[in-house]
Amino acid sequence: MTEHIPSPDEPEMNDNLRGGASLDHAEPARPVNWNLLTAHELEQEWLALNDWVAWLRRTYGLPASVVPPLWHRHPELVWELSALHLHWLCAYDPDQNGSAPLGWHRDFADARARLRDWVAISGTRLDRDRPTRQTSWPGEEPAPPVEDVVITDRGEDFVQFVFDQVDARREAEEAFYATLDPETGEVT
Repeated sequence: MTEHIPSPDEPEMNDNLRGGASLDHAEPARPVNWNLLTAHELEQEWLALNDWVAWLRRTYGLPASVVPPLWHRHPELVWELSALHLHWLCAYDPDQNGSAPLGWHRDFADARARLRDWVAISGTRLDRDRPTRQTSWPGEEPAPPVEDVVITDRGEDFVQFVFDQVDARREAEEAFYATLDPETGEVT
């Protein structure tokens, strides 16, 4: 018998049994503001959300029109899936009311409709991706043209995407801390 090694977008089997949720920490679930995370927090949240989304799509047999492979490249999908993940964590918290999972499933039905809308707008597909088109308002520069890109390895793309995001956040943090006076901690 060969040992199964999960791919980067596949959660470990023990995580699979609990919906990709890690039980290694006792912190309560909290909303994730992707704009305010440190580089370390950003990496952790990306990995946790990726595991949970992999569990979600497999458990519920979700098609690419609801959760496409390249969801991570589209902020509108990230925010929606992140909110759904938080809702799931809260609904299945051991201290939660027994009817909370039914509320999650009701809200999940609404979220699937929104996800379909986001996917249709975003232009991401099973085998290719393009940035979500932006409409320029009067007085703004025209939005740059968008082109489809074929991505053949979703796991590799996700790893590189997260690396780039974390690296950019780390650089921004370092630039910010470089502006602080070491004596006072105030911006110079």
